[in-house]
Amino acid sequence: MEKPKQDRLGQLLLENNILTVEQLEAALQEHQKTGKSLGRVLVDLGMLSEGKLTAVLAAQIGIRFIDIGTYKVDPAAATLIDDSLARRHFACPIDFDNGRLVVAMVDPTNVYALDDLRITTGMEILPVISTKNDIEAAIGRYLHSSSDMDEAFDEIPSLEGEGDEGEENSEAELREAGEDAPIVKYVNLIITEAANEKASDIHIEPGEKDVRIRYRIDGVLHEIRRSPKRIHPGLVSRLKIMASMNIAERRVPQDGRCAVMAGDKEIDLRIASLPTVHGEKVVLRLLDRSSILISLSDLGILPEPLKLFSDSFHKPYGTVVVTGPTGSGKTTTMYAALSELNKREVNVITVEDPVEYQMSGINQVQVNTRVGLTFAATLRSILRCDPDIVMIGEIRDGESAKMAIESALTGHLVLCTLHTNDAPSAMTRLTEMGVEPFLIASAVDSIVSQRLARRLCRRCKQPAEYEKEYLQKIDFYSEDEEEIEIFRANPNGCPFCNGAGYRGRVGVYEVLVVDEEIEKMVVDMATAREIGQEARRRGMSTLREDGFHKVKQGITSIEEVLRVVM
Repeated sequence: MEKPKQDRLGQLLLENNILTVEQLEAALQEHQKTGKSLGRVLVDLGMLSEGKLTAVLAAQIGIRFIDIGTYKVDPAAATLIDDSLARRHFACPIDFDNGRLVVAMVDPTNVYALDDLRITTGMEILPVISTKNDIEAAIGRYLHSSSDMDEAFDEIPSLEGEGDEGEENSEAELREAGEDAPIVKYVNLIITEAANEKASDIHIEPGEKDVRIRYRIDGVLHEIRRSPKRIHPGLVSRLKIMASMNIAERRVPQDGRCAVMAGDKEIDLRIASLPTVHGEKVVLRLLDRSSILISLSDLGILPEPLKLFSDSFHKPYGTVVVTGPTGSGKTTTMYAALSELNKREVNVITVEDPVEYQMSGINQVQVNTRVGLTFAATLRSILRCDPDIVMIGEIRDGESAKMAIESALTGHLVLCTLHTNDAPSAMTRLTEMGVEPFLIASAVDSIVSQRLARRLCRRCKQPAEYEKEYLQKIDFYSEDEEEIEIFRANPNGCPFCNGAGYRGRVGVYEVLVVDEEIEKMVVDMATAREIGQEARRRGMSTLREDGFHKVKQGITSIEEVLRVVM
């Protein structure tokens, strides 16, 4: 009975032009030699993907094949069964269809599994077929965390009498709620889930009737769930206890930090609270210690600007400025540069607010304005400690700017960040802070401006076509690049990217090298626009041009570049 089945499969593959006769003959020889099924042999030999094989087999038995990787799964359907039942039968509910529950299964002919699902959900089951790997990924994404979360906050006790101003409960009650086992479990689950989703921030926001929890993933906020309002006091108290904050004070903003284990990763948390009309909003910044080990070559800087940037910070003295808005990856770039400079024979001192990542071999100083330890005061002390390299987390005022420039002129290498929209604007910004133009021209070696653009999801990105006039209008089109394939995000996304169409981020950069001509323009008080025009004439790629280069590489989309770059 086995041979006819193999013959039917092979015939079907030939009829649909999926295999050639020669490929099928080679696979049949391997099948006879090893005893493996023809389908498994085809997958092992790379002639057929597992998904394609499953689709062909589905056609044989008359059941629809679903590629969960590109299917928009309905979370309400997925959570109708628990993960233990789903894993036992390799089945995951993915949608509803005219009152029936659509369930993706590895073996949709398993009547025992179908009966279990029908009894558990109380619904008629419409089975579809999918690959085992895709079903396991969907179970992990939609079932596991949700069921654990539900179980955790169902056990959380209420605090009676908690009002919007949060002053009715005593400190003892709040501390007891914050140390209660279910709330501890719930907070740990939130942090672990956010870390697994590679979120940079967690927002816990109280409303009138519930608590909204959002994660910032790849720079964009996503609402993950809404929890009962009764858990809010215990949730905030637990986070305050973790960060050594005052749990009794709910009228003024507070901040703190702590370290936790999320799975096998150690995560540093910066926690800030803010009083709102419905209670305290809490924001957690997640800092994955392993992510700071990234090298400059992994940041996404193109080879030519990377060489210019690298050459500038390997000089024995001078100033390297990294600019960009909050959340543009400036700190990561600075730490990547410091990791290359961190050697036994040099003394590296940083002044930061806050110290986001602790690096071995580097002296890091945390600013503390409450005791007078400002950037300027710290810099004065640092220069008396014989540094070779100084990193300033952020230039915020004229005094810090002047000291940074003077430090470079007295033989130190200074790395610093500044908030400007592009590289040429950094020159005029330093002038506005009160630094003399001739000092800026002498001390600054290079300026790097950067943004973070979302990467297209490699599993669901789609080819895109644009009008020639539109591409010319945005300065993307060029005659010799007509045949380049451009991609855009899938509007429906897939489970791999959580329906966003994007997964991960890549840096977009412009590097301005201060040469003799630029120095003259700075001394002559040229505008940022004039400096930028001259820099482009001398070969500088702008942020938009760098972003469009990554579009042509299939890394990101035109829409994303235009979203992050003016």
